[in-house]
Order: sequence, then structure tokens, then C-alpha cells
Amino acid sequence: MPLALLALAVSAFGIGTTEFVMMGLLPNVADDLGTSVPTAGYLVSAYAIGVVLGAPLLTAVGARVPRKRMLLLLMALFTVGNLASAFAPDFGWLLAGRLLAGLPHGAFFGVGAVVAARLVPDGRRARAVATMFLGLTVANIVGVPAATLLGQHLGWRATFVVVSVIGLGAMAALARLVPQMPVDSHQGLGREMKAMGNRQVLLGLLTAVLGFAGVFAVYSYLSAMTTEAMGFGESSVTLVLALFGIGMTLGALAAGPLTDRALRPTLYGSLAALAVVLAVFPFTVHVQWAALVMVVLLGGIGFMTTTPLQMLVMNKAKDAPTLASASNHSAFNLANAGGAWLGGVAIAAGWGWTSPALVGAVLAVAGLAVAVTAGLLDRTPGVSRVVAGGPAAHSKQEAEVR
Repeated sequence: MPLALLALAVSAFGIGTTEFVMMGLLPNVADDLGTSVPTAGYLVSAYAIGVVLGAPLLTAVGARVPRKRMLLLLMALFTVGNLASAFAPDFGWLLAGRLLAGLPHGAFFGVGAVVAARLVPDGRRARAVATMFLGLTVANIVGVPAATLLGQHLGWRATFVVVSVIGLGAMAALARLVPQMPVDSHQGLGREMKAMGNRQVLLGLLTAVLGFAGVFAVYSYLSAMTTEAMGFGESSVTLVLALFGIGMTLGALAAGPLTDRALRPTLYGSLAALAVVLAVFPFTVHVQWAALVMVVLLGGIGFMTTTPLQMLVMNKAKDAPTLASASNHSAFNLANAGGAWLGGVAIAAGWGWTSPALVGAVLAVAGLAVAVTAGLLDRTPGVSRVVAGGPAAHSKQEAEVR
């Protein structure tokens, strides 16, 4: 694999750390700024809103900017957002800093996925994209727990200073390792917008919103489930979250080769398996060893959906994939917000701490239904099929899709 993928993975590590670390720092931030924990929770929402808004907007603005320069600009904005968070004088400024830090998230992964896919031969494109995503998964194993401990001992501001340093290091790696990739003369915002109108792209984004919402319906309340349902102490929460991150990493490692071999079957299989794991989860959660196994499986199978979904929208957008690729991360963050909300509704209704898993199973089935419908429509005469590799893999991929 090219060293440029390492630069993309380091960047993804920084982004993943700042995205998820706030969940563990909410009590510290609330105490320091004189607000409640529920109010501090808006800091998580502010970042997600930044991702949803920034992915299409910044990608559109940078449609004619060379890829490497765009990556550097986005990482610079990410670093500024984290520095603003670190030195925010009050809650309002911190809220603005989190929004600013979230703006480049989706656009970076959108542009980064396109760059990663172009660094390798056609038959290894999904593996290259999955390698970039490994930085995001490793952040959940190492970055988030370490940054949380740092914030608890040295103050939450120290966490965002360290993430800013990671951002600067990522910029140096991008500048050094990523080759120049000028934008093709025929590409532009109009072509990117036209690609977004592709029915298969829209169905892919809808699949991401529904299917991945099933994961976040549980992940959002995993800390509470650890103590309330699994019977572990608060000190075990970090371990359980790390196990989820290990599962995510294993899922990313498996998703790349599988997606290169057979895109749609990998998507169908991962969504179906996700629905089964979520449906079984409430019945195993009270047996501690089984609960831990299910946490790893949930992280692994849940994250196996991301690479095929990313490749799906990129392939269907054809030679204008950047906006569709970035919008996929807006879809994932809508899934984050929607899954967390629906899981919270189930808990508030008195259905129990494990009820979000059953909600998630329904969402995963809905995502699978959309994915299968899209696959059937894609097989109709006159509609192009999804190919994870290039022209050389076309006939093989057609057979596997069928």
C-alpha cells in the first residue's frame, strides 16, 4: 500500500478522536463551564451538525481545487476548530468551536476516499479506502480512551490541544506523502451535482442512514448498558468501548477485500448479519462474557457496512464522485443522530436499557430492504451495474452481483 494512505489514516485518527472523545468528557466540561450534562450534550450534536452541513458545502466550494490542496485546507480548518475549542472562554464559544471542527469531517473523508481509490490498481480500491478508515477505528481503541483520560487528569482543554497537534502532524504527512492530483478539466460543481441525482447514489445514501442508524441506536447508550444491563462497574466502560473499537477495526480489515471481490453481496451480508446481532443482543447481554463478544461483533459487523456503502456511491457517481462520497458521511451522521434519538425514545418509553438494540435491528432490516431494492433496480436493462474494480473486473463483478 502507498505511504500516502498512512497520511490519510493519521488524519482519520485525529478526526475520529475529536468526534467521539466529547462523549467521555461531558461531565468535565459541564463542571468547568457551569452547565448541566444534558446541556453539554449539545456539543456532540454541534459536531454532527457541522459534518452534515460541511460535507456538501465544502465539497461544492472546493470542486475545482486540486485534491492534495483540498485535503490540506480541510485539515487546517479541522485544526483551527480544535484550537478554538481548547481556548473557548465559555460554552457558546465551545459550541461554535465544535461546529467548526465538524465542518471539514465529511468533506475530508469524501475527498480522501477518492484520493485513496486512485492511489492503487482497480482491484484494490476498496482495500485502500478501508485502510484510510482504519485510522477512524483505531481512534476508538487508542485515541478516545487516551484522550478521555488526559482530559480527566489535565482538564478537557488539554485534550483538544493534543488533537490540534495531531492535526498539524497530519498536515505535515499529507504535504509530504500525498502526490499531486489535479482536478480533471471536465470536472466541476455542475457535474458533481448531476451525479448526486443518480438514483443509485440516493438509494445508497438512504441505505447508510437507515442501516448505520441501527449501530448508533446501541452505541449511543453502550456506556449505560455496560453498568445497567451487563452488570459491570463504571471502571469497565472504557474497556467495553475499546472492545467495540477493536470490532470496528476487524470489520474494516475484512470489508476491504470482501468489497473488492463482491460489493453488493458484502453489503447485503453485513446488513443482514447486523440485524441478527442486534436482535440477539438483548438476550445475551446479561451474561457478561457473551455480552462482551456481542459488543465486538456489533462493532465489527456494523463497520463492515461502511466500505461497501462508500464504494457504492463513488462508483455510481462515476467520474464525479467527490460530492457523493462526502455526502455519504453526512448520511452516517444523520444515522448517528437518528439512531441515538430512536434508541432514547425506546428507553424513555420504559422498554428497558437493551431496547435500543431491537430498534436497531428494525433499522438494519429497513436498510437491507433499501439495499436489495437498489440492487434489483440496478439489474434492470439499461441501468449500469456497480463495479468495485475497473473494466477488467466488470464481467466478474456482474456475476457476483447476480
